[in-house]
Amino acid sequence: MAPEREKSTSANSDAIEDAQIDDRDQAAREAIALPAHVASSGTLDRLVDTARGYAEASAAENTNKAYAADWKHFARWCRLKGTDPLPPSPQMIGLYVADLAAPAEQTPSQSADRSLSVSTIERRLSGLSWNYAQRGFPLDRKDRHIATVLAGIRRKHARPPVQKEAILPEDILAMVATLPYDLRGLRDRAILLLGYAGGLRRSEIIGVDVHKDDTPDSGGWIEIMEGKEGGGALLTLNAKTGWREVEVGRGSREQTCPVHALEQWLHFARIDFGPVFVRCSRDGKRALDTRLSNKHVARLVKQTVLDAGVRSDLPEKDRLALFSGHSLRAGLASSAEVDERYVQKHLGHASAEMTRRYQRRRDRFRVNLTKAAGL
Repeated sequence: MAPEREKSTSANSDAIEDAQIDDRDQAAREAIALPAHVASSGTLDRLVDTARGYAEASAAENTNKAYAADWKHFARWCRLKGTDPLPPSPQMIGLYVADLAAPAEQTPSQSADRSLSVSTIERRLSGLSWNYAQRGFPLDRKDRHIATVLAGIRRKHARPPVQKEAILPEDILAMVATLPYDLRGLRDRAILLLGYAGGLRRSEIIGVDVHKDDTPDSGGWIEIMEGKEGGGALLTLNAKTGWREVEVGRGSREQTCPVHALEQWLHFARIDFGPVFVRCSRDGKRALDTRLSNKHVARLVKQTVLDAGVRSDLPEKDRLALFSGHSLRAGLASSAEVDERYVQKHLGHASAEMTRRYQRRRDRFRVNLTKAAGL
């Protein structure tokens, strides 16, 4: 696999239609400013810039991008309907939500392809609520024009959540066996094994640095530690639920040990500062300074799933759709034969119910309560 072939995607540009939206977004960013009756000064101006920086950091970068896209889509929809997005109108938002579920300008046979899932519609509604709040307009999602339409959409269109297939122990062993032992192979082996053993999200794998505060965009750091049981790697992560520590112990053999794979990559790539997982040069002989994108993890999982023949009973298209970077996290939750509370802590879940959503096995009915009840 050649991960460096990944192409960066740029946002679609429509300068004429988006000009007004961009102006409004700029105005929203400048909402944090000095009161009109307070005279400007160097110190206060710097504090305003600092406050704006904290406001931008209040949500993850991907969340901010999604909310910005939600607002642009809604504002464009409003213009096409001859209205304005400001101030908020529950009636128009109710119509907008209905149009997302069943586009009015499509034929019945086409609307199913263009309609959005319930979870995506709810995400867009959250994006609108956030954007209105930034502009000083509270949006009441419980208003009957919004709430009743959304309730009907849930009843009519709701489907079970689509979950990615869990990668089981025999799968991950077969996947890492397909990787070569060149520099790129060492890196990708460390990504797969560390992501699996740590039950990590894509962003958590790619976001770690060698040391604390090595880079401004750091998502955490790694410490290799020795101990009575062989030691391991301690990851300190700035995750969705706040800072947490993840202990990744050494494996039973070097070929499949995530800590050994990490040490090999750091040693041969000569990485002692900055991002742990970076791009390689085109000839594969040097590690570069650029941090990998989290999309690399998803592509790596899909490619090695194909190369290893995981779920070879299915067509290639279906296999690619079944697996993603999230399959590593689900794999650990489904395979670790330990008390559930340890898995919950390892994954950083606030509740056992969330952990159970990750526990997916191909051998269903492994626990048979019917027989246990004496039937």
